[in-house]
Amino acid sequence: MACATLLAMSVGASFDSGLRRRAMCPETFVIVGGCILRALRIDVVVGLGLAALIAAASPLVHAQLPFAVPKASGQTVTPAFEGWYRNADGTFNLSFGYNNRNSEEVVSVPIGVANTIAPGAANQGQPTEFQPGRHWGVFAVKVPADFGSKEVTWTVAVHGATYAIPGFLRANWQIDALEGEAGSGNTPPALKFAAKGPEGSGPLGITAGPVTASVAAPFALTVWARDDGKASGSVATSGRGAVPVTLTFFKHQGPGRVTFTPPSARIPATGGETTTQAAFSEPGEYMVRVRANDASGVAGAGHAQCCWTNGFVKVVVK
Repeated sequence: MACATLLAMSVGASFDSGLRRRAMCPETFVIVGGCILRALRIDVVVGLGLAALIAAASPLVHAQLPFAVPKASGQTVTPAFEGWYRNADGTFNLSFGYNNRNSEEVVSVPIGVANTIAPGAANQGQPTEFQPGRHWGVFAVKVPADFGSKEVTWTVAVHGATYAIPGFLRANWQIDALEGEAGSGNTPPALKFAAKGPEGSGPLGITAGPVTASVAAPFALTVWARDDGKASGSVATSGRGAVPVTLTFFKHQGPGRVTFTPPSARIPATGGETTTQAAFSEPGEYMVRVRANDASGVAGAGHAQCCWTNGFVKVVVK
């Protein structure tokens, strides 16, 4: 299969149908510029430069048919590099998402060898719980203004297959996460966790806490949100200005289950607040995520990776 075909598949739903793992032994894959290459060892994958990797890697892995029926469980999880965007202070954010190829299985991978980011601390805000399907721009890694040609690699190992995806600042991977696609002026919603607190926007969003909760009683999480009320300018969203902000809550990290009541809510584009009750099944350190998206939606946001915002709250449950 040609590299160009894999690149096209990585953008759409056909890529989401998954990849077959060869044989029964664990394999390692690296995703480079939309191409999925098989390597012998993960240290080789990370250590080689991209040009050398493409020249030295073994043939591309086989892909499932685009319209194959997804399996309920036992399939892999692939990290995805969505692109990068610039901050006002000159630093950059590398946006990452993932694809859980299972139709039902929620995959948990604790921070460690099987779920790590390098260089730097193993935990750089990546999820440890992976919901079924393709999830765009779930978190971002902030890098300095002088990051240059360096890379940040997220590695995930699930069901015997290890995938490593590098994030970088190549010009053709720049996204409009804060400005809107093609100069549409449609900016992502703004989130905050206190009425007079700081706001965040885009995949990096805003992080609050830690706060303390108890297994014995649900924790009340209040979120404030507002939006510019603009749609993305696509045919699908034409005339849908002033659509309310949709908030969806997720467990992002932690040892047990988290149940949100309600699991989602809507706030007028002009601004407002909502509260969900988060119930934790066991003690430990958690991070919960709230995603705020506007009329563009998430899957329909296109190459711009706009317009949604992540908010994260660190919770210590006793």
